[in-house]
Amino acid sequence: MKQKAKPRIAFLREKAGLTQLELSRLVGVTESTIQNWESGRTGTDHIDRIVKFCKALGCQVDELIDYVSDATDEQTAKPTSLSDIRNLLGTEEATQAVPNLESPEPSRKSK
Repeated sequence: MKQKAKPRIAFLREKAGLTQLELSRLVGVTESTIQNWESGRTGTDHIDRIVKFCKALGCQVDELIDYVSDATDEQTAKPTSLSDIRNLLGTEEATQAVPNLESPEPSRKSK
């Protein structure tokens, strides 16, 4: 029986510094879908077809597919960066301390 090669999703996800949950939110699928794709349990035939389209047409995916959201920007504020996703999920690591806004006034020397 011919076995399908596992997609490189896990390798590329880890290289990008994403968790499965973060990638699932960015892609718009469940975390279990990402797990199934990475393990090879669920095929990625639809991705293969898109790649074949792009090769045949000599284009990139973003040229082939003009993505239009179903929701307007006013209805749903969607994250636009990895930082937004991590913030939304609560996985953002603190990179710098918050400055103290109530700093005491400098002391004055009396003569």
